Amino acid sequence: MKNILVTGANGQVGQELQQLAGQHPDFQFSFTDVAELDITDADAVNSFFQQEEIDVCLNCAAYTAVDKAESEEALARKINVDGPMHLAAACQQRGAFLLQLSTDYVYHNDCNRPLIESDPTQPKGVYAQTKLEGDLAALAEGTSAMVIRTSWVYSSFGHNFVKTMLRLGRERDGLRVIFDQVGTPTYARDLATAMLQIVQQLADGSLNREDVSGVYHYSNEGVTSWYDFAHAIFDTCQIDCELTPIETKDYPTPASRPAYSLLNKAKIKESFGLSIPHWREGLEACLEALGERG
Repeated sequence: MKNILVTGANGQVGQELQQLAGQHPDFQFSFTDVAELDITDADAVNSFFQQEEIDVCLNCAAYTAVDKAESEEALARKINVDGPMHLAAACQQRGAFLLQLSTDYVYHNDCNRPLIESDPTQPKGVYAQTKLEGDLAALAEGTSAMVIRTSWVYSSFGHNFVKTMLRLGRERDGLRVIFDQVGTPTYARDLATAMLQIVQQLADGSLNREDVSGVYHYSNEGVTSWYDFAHAIFDTCQIDCELTPIETKDYPTPASRPAYSLLNKAKIKESFGLSIPHWREGLEACLEALGERG
């Protein structure tokens, strides 16, 4: 398990994986985005796997424009469903291991306790539905694969809530932020670190990949709302912008968001011996990477 394919390498998690790759000199990484490998093209995927002799695929590619997906279902389905299906088939043919990134959106139920992997899924909207179908494609019979469902991902790379709040907080005197959606922010670097720790354990032979196949949850520790998350960003960076808490109904969007998506991470911690940082630690690390500390 030495040749690692990372799809969606230009995304937040993909770029963090590129930053961390040097810490794993035994691995040979192939970082691809759509220009290098179109995962919706089955022939291109099969050819790439054979040429590069891929042992592990970290699928970070996804259509993540949640609201836009409502009007671009065909494209979202190609990337979120067909892509994982082709990758899973190529992995099965080569005997490679697939790690698929997914989302808390697939649950979207009325559970008021931290979600566990066996909880029923109830996707609402195109994004959530296509991500769930992609998970099922990745976990198809005969495939050695694990799905990691995560939440509220942000990074020093790309577009995300943290960078939007930093910009708007300095442009405006006040902002209205939703307070009745509860979950946990996930620093993409922490997630990428965990993914590589898992792959390292599989490569070392300390874990059997058949034994770890299935669904897992990963986010940072702790719980917050978007409103409190924004407060933490402004407090840390000493941004003087008045925040007003609002309800979800006061900020209508084309796609529905889960009201409560706190993920229980006991399974992934116990299975891989992971130590997961609190979300405030992740936020401070991200702000430091952005040069944003007061």
